[in-house]
Amino acid sequence: MQHGPAVRRRKLGEELRALRDRSGLTSGEAARIVGWHQSKISRIETGRSGVKPEDVRLLLDAYGGVGDQQRALLEALSASAAGPVDLGRGGREWWHDYRGLLPQEYRDFISLEAGARSARTVELSVVPGLLQTAAYARAVTRAALGGLPEPKVDALVDVRLARQAVLRSDPPLELSAVLDEAVLRRQIGGPGVMAEQLRHLVEVARLPQVRLQVLPFSVGGHLGLTGPFVIFSFPNIADLDVVVLDHLTSSLYLERKEDLEAYSAAFRTIQAHALPPHDSSELISAIADGA
Repeated sequence: MQHGPAVRRRKLGEELRALRDRSGLTSGEAARIVGWHQSKISRIETGRSGVKPEDVRLLLDAYGGVGDQQRALLEALSASAAGPVDLGRGGREWWHDYRGLLPQEYRDFISLEAGARSARTVELSVVPGLLQTAAYARAVTRAALGGLPEPKVDALVDVRLARQAVLRSDPPLELSAVLDEAVLRRQIGGPGVMAEQLRHLVEVARLPQVRLQVLPFSVGGHLGLTGPFVIFSFPNIADLDVVVLDHLTSSLYLERKEDLEAYSAAFRTIQAHALPPHDSSELISAIADGA
């Protein structure tokens, strides 16, 4: 188990080493081209040292043959927060404007989400952030962070809504979400807020890049009961998938092959037991209408 920055440093180092090998350069030759000591190349490639986006650009210029999207994603993986990075969806690291409010782990999560090609998620308690309405997001934030001043609640809701731009960007994030039926029936914010949220789920489920399924109570016990999780997959970066597990005071990032295979298999099993998308939308609509 690693935290977000450690995962990104290691993955970035692996990809940079692969690109250097492909270019035919030794680490010593690469170091001479960019004017560094060879040990710096070694520390970066093994993930022991962070690297600034401008240094990533130097290395990519030296290696050559790197496309714009892959370049942008590699820069986004950089452990440094020195300046915004274009993520290839027409957006920038807007969340840095909230760094006085958001903990580093949340910013790491948003960074992964913004650069991902797809996300697979299982939720047991609340609607995923990418699918929340403003009123529902406000109610969740107040419940989870009781006593927070209203200006901070407003800012956190703004962040939640800003994240949702990835679903309508070009290319959009491909989202597959399985929600336990309890998510739909838990009265967060009251009946009016929940009805609006449920109708929003039906609407967003019509997007071609969103696959929304409900795991009904009739399934009984299931693998998802071990806890919610998200699996991010990325374009043009070798072996970059990562599983994110949220806890009360921290988030954990799993990127070992065995972990990824286990969670991917669990997601497929949970998805197979869930209602098909059309039936899921019908159930959501029925609950919203009070059936």
